[in-house]
Amino acid sequence: MFSKNYVELIGNLGRDPEIKSFPDGGRVANARLATTARWKDKQTGERREHTEWHNLVFRGDGLVRIVDDYVRKGAFVLVEGHLRTRKYEDKDGGKDRYVTEVYVDKIGLLDKAGEDDGQEGGDHKDDDMPF
Repeated sequence: MFSKNYVELIGNLGRDPEIKSFPDGGRVANARLATTARWKDKQTGERREHTEWHNLVFRGDGLVRIVDDYVRKGAFVLVEGHLRTRKYEDKDGGKDRYVTEVYVDKIGLLDKAGEDDGQEGGDHKDDDMPF
C-alpha cells in the first residue's frame, strides 16, 4: 500500500518568525501561516471567508537562514513540507496536549503584484462551502 504525507500551503505569515539557537550551533525557526478561503454564499449572496492557522517548523541551516534574512510578518509565501503531530504536557496541569505542525522542506516568497480582483489563491467563487 502507498501513502504520502505532503502538504503545500500558500498564505500570509501572522507574525515574525521565532528563531531559536542551540548550544551545538543548530537553529530552528517557527512561524504561523494563515490561509483564507473566500466564497459567495449562494443563498444570501453574501461574501464569506474562513481562515485556518498553521504552525510551521523550519529546520536546517539553509531554510533557517532564508527565514531569518527574508521572511517577516505579512509575507506572502508558499511552503511545501509534511505534517507531524507531537505530544507535550501543558504548563498548568501537566495534561497531555497535541499539536500538528508543518515541517517545511521548501519555501518560496510570492509577490501579490498583479492581483487586481482583491482575491487570493484558493478562493471559491461560487461554492456554498469553502472546503
